[in-house]
Amino acid sequence: MTINNFIPTVWSARILENLNNAHVYAPLLNRDYEGEIRQAGDTVKINSIGRVAVFDYTKNADLADPEVLDDSQLILAITEGKAFNFQIDDVDKAQQKPQVMSEAMREAAWALADVEDLYVAALLAAGVATASPDNTLTAVTLGTGAGDADAYETLVNLSVKLDESNVPKNGRWCVIPPWVHGLLSKDPRFVSFNTDAARRQIRGEPITEIQSMMISVSNNVPVSGSAYTILAGYKAAATFADQLTKTEAFRMEKRFADGIKGLHLYGAKVTRPYALASVAATAA
Repeated sequence: MTINNFIPTVWSARILENLNNAHVYAPLLNRDYEGEIRQAGDTVKINSIGRVAVFDYTKNADLADPEVLDDSQLILAITEGKAFNFQIDDVDKAQQKPQVMSEAMREAAWALADVEDLYVAALLAAGVATASPDNTLTAVTLGTGAGDADAYETLVNLSVKLDESNVPKNGRWCVIPPWVHGLLSKDPRFVSFNTDAARRQIRGEPITEIQSMMISVSNNVPVSGSAYTILAGYKAAATFADQLTKTEAFRMEKRFADGIKGLHLYGAKVTRPYALASVAATAA
């Protein structure tokens, strides 16, 4: 495949498709404020309204003057900029096959998504610490032995934390590492209600539901030493915005090769810390 046959819009769309498939944490967040993002450092302004007061009504009595609503504005900064840049040499006969380019673009998308997923996971973990009241459960050691905490019950406890913060049940999620999924798979309370579709263990695909929380499995669960930070939350807890702004093909000046480069810009902001909960879990 020569540079003349390269169609940037096609490959750009393929990159975006692969990015969406590879994400775990990002799709769990609100993306209403995503828009035109053209360069790192751009910002998205998020307007919010304070709580509305409720008062007793007295028959045949005048109402008090209308309250003035408090509004605030959060700034979602597009702080992250990641890029890829690779070449395919003319000598490599395999480069004549479109499958090679497709695989290369798929790998580029996966690499971009993996870095992005780690960023979002760390941001959410840090956001729990700012919640009031504190939505961090006591650290646990998960296993099946005597004295070990139960994985299923631990996730239920995370959901209870969200209940206590008046978080809506619709749109809740929880992300667990593979080893916790292994423990849950041995628990009849978890596996007995799975459908064939729910049992698919594709990375990032929700596998089932516990206490109104859709459960996803990821290798990017934040970890410190041997402790994994299992996060639970609600879609409106944080907002995310990203855009692959450019995918370009070019002819290498000093080589007989075609080059491909792309740029991915994104940022995230925790907007409702109380809608997040976490627990540090260590394998027994």
